[in-house]
Amino acid sequence: MKPPLLLIGQGSHDDNGSAEFGRFVHRLRCRLDQTAAAVSGGYVSKARPRLSDSIASLIAHGHHRMVALPLTLTGDARIDADIPAAMAREHARHPMLTCDYGRPLGSDPRILALLAERLADAAAEVASLRLVPAAAGPLDDEPERIEIGETAVVLVGDGSTSPASNADVHRVSRLFWETHAHEYMTVETAFVSLTPPGVPGGIERCRRLGAKRVIVVPYLLFAGGVLDRVWAQAMAYAAGHPELDVRCADVIGDCEGLADVVIERYEEALSGIAW
Repeated sequence: MKPPLLLIGQGSHDDNGSAEFGRFVHRLRCRLDQTAAAVSGGYVSKARPRLSDSIASLIAHGHHRMVALPLTLTGDARIDADIPAAMAREHARHPMLTCDYGRPLGSDPRILALLAERLADAAAEVASLRLVPAAAGPLDDEPERIEIGETAVVLVGDGSTSPASNADVHRVSRLFWETHAHEYMTVETAFVSLTPPGVPGGIERCRRLGAKRVIVVPYLLFAGGVLDRVWAQAMAYAAGHPELDVRCADVIGDCEGLADVVIERYEEALSGIAW
C-alpha cells in the first residue's frame, strides 16, 4: 500500500473555502482509492479539520510515512514559514513520522489551462450580466459588440508581503498571456491586498489602455472570502464606470484538472523528487 497523501491548507475563517477544500479531498480519495492510497487534508490554522487532527488520524490507522503537499499557488513567505513550523510540531508529537514533500502547484501548464477555461466561461456570459450600477437600470439597447482585441484581462493574486511571491504572480500573468490569452489586449496583474496595484488599479490600467471590456480572473484555488473581495472590488469599480464592461471569472476550484496536477506531485514525491 502506498503512503497516504496529506493536503495542507493555510486556513481561514471562511466556511465556503473549507467546504470546497473538503470536496477536493473527497475527489482525490476517489481517484487514489484505485491505487490503495489514503488521502487526508488539514489546515495549519483557523479552519477545520486541523492538520494535527488529520495526521493523528492517519497515524492511528497505521500510517507513519506520508506525502505532504501544500495546496498553494505561490511561495508566500508566511505560508512557507507556517507549514514547516506546523510539521515540526507534528514530528515532535509523533517521532516515528516521516514525510516526503510534493512540489507546489505554481505555474504548471495545466493550471494555466484551467485559468483559460475560467476566462473563456466569463467571456461567454451574455451581455445582460454586465456589472453596472443598480441605479442605471436595465440595458434597453442592444449592447455594442466588443472584439477580443478590445478586451483586457486582470489576473488577481492574493497578495503578499514577499516581493518574490508577488513576482511569481506577475510571471504567471506573462505566461498566461503568451500561452492562452495573446489575442486579448493585455493581461495585467493585480492583488487583493497587501501590495499594489489592487483590483481597481488593475482595471483602471486596462481602461487607460483603451479596453472596452475587462475580465477579472482570480488566481485562486478555491472560493471563499478572498474571492468575495475580488468580486466586490471589481463591482465597486464597475459601478463608477458604466461605460466599461467588467466581468469576473470563477476560481480554479474543485475539478479533475486540479486533481491531475496534485496526483502528479504526489507521484513525483514518491519517486524521490524533492522541492
